[in-house]
Amino acid sequence: MNTKTSSLINTPVTFSAQTKSRQAARAFDAADELREFRARFNFPEEKNGLKPLYFAGHSLGLMPKRTEDYVREELAEWGRYGVEGHFHAKHPWLPYHEFVTPALARLVGAKPNEVVAMNTLTVNLHLMLVSFYRPTKKRYKILIENNTFPSDKYAVDSQARFHGFDPRETVVELKPRKGQLTVDKESVLEQIKKHGSSLALVLLGNCNYLSGQNFVMADVVKAAHDVGALCGFNLAHGAGNIQLNLHGDRADFAVWCSYKYLNSGPGGIAGAFVHEEHIHSKKIPRFEGWWGHDKASRFKMGPRFKAISTAEAWQLSNPPILQLAALRASLEIFDEATMARLHRKSRALTNYLQDLLRDAFADRLQIVTPHERGSMLCVRLRGRDKSVMNDFAGRNIFVDFREPDIFRLTPAPLYNSFEDVYMLVESMKAILE
Repeated sequence: MNTKTSSLINTPVTFSAQTKSRQAARAFDAADELREFRARFNFPEEKNGLKPLYFAGHSLGLMPKRTEDYVREELAEWGRYGVEGHFHAKHPWLPYHEFVTPALARLVGAKPNEVVAMNTLTVNLHLMLVSFYRPTKKRYKILIENNTFPSDKYAVDSQARFHGFDPRETVVELKPRKGQLTVDKESVLEQIKKHGSSLALVLLGNCNYLSGQNFVMADVVKAAHDVGALCGFNLAHGAGNIQLNLHGDRADFAVWCSYKYLNSGPGGIAGAFVHEEHIHSKKIPRFEGWWGHDKASRFKMGPRFKAISTAEAWQLSNPPILQLAALRASLEIFDEATMARLHRKSRALTNYLQDLLRDAFADRLQIVTPHERGSMLCVRLRGRDKSVMNDFAGRNIFVDFREPDIFRLTPAPLYNSFEDVYMLVESMKAILE
């Protein structure tokens, strides 16, 4: 690998004029140690002779080519064994969720006993809120980020009402400083301290879906714990995107989906984390179901619940095997690529995109996402609204739009290239000029 090119890939902050060409982008790709992973994914078809430019991995990740084989294998086992597939399939269905546990733990910086693949994201969020939102008359507030994902807001509002509180007084949103779009780190910590003794829970999306801002989790957790509150995270835009250390940062819980950066397919199975210090705590209640029951005695069908001694205790029902097969196919790729290498390439791709956009559009474009981020850049194009999405689609470009005026662009390091980034900006020039 060329040393000069390698350094530009691994540690760029800004790029020189000489690197902002298609030839330079191809040179970056040639030096990219992760370049071969691109060939392991299925891209959308060509349209009007144009190859796809896929920058929507924050919404739905591309399908790994091995996914079809893994899902077909389980369909074949179903046909071959019927119910006995639970025991005799090549990957027996009874413990199938355990096949993805080690990879999930590595992905989010947790111990294997702290993670479990189950349900969907908002279901898991409600299950965690049952356990970790235990309001009292004096300590009842939930602090969330501004521009939180609507489903999170619906969930915390409904939990407040369930406990007899008015969400308008209970659910508190972070407030940016005057003239700012995002909330800086110091302001986050100040606002946690401000609510202090009335704060029961801090719940943030560690990477905001609308701004792309990444919160420093360890600092947020410490600030919450210092005022006596618990702290959890929605990792929908963090898992598979940002290097995480849930155990070391001492997050109390976390939830995530797997169909975005984790490429498990539409509506794919979600995940949850519970810090091991809470797993055996009698102060932490939970809703219970038979799949969370002790495995050795589960099929004795006894009347009393005996919890598994891991995060699996929060399971309610047996999981969907076809969805787990799809997730297993993707997690094997993440294990091989490693999050450390993916994070380095992610930073390089996103910085490259930022610099090209600024050069191309200057003051006509506003980059909302701060430097603390993952792969996603959220931008505002002055004088443009959702109607421009038709022009993107006509050029076979996959990005998305969020009200009121945010365009989201994500160069995913597993399958996007520097040349993709260059071609995206060139296409945007043609569309917007």
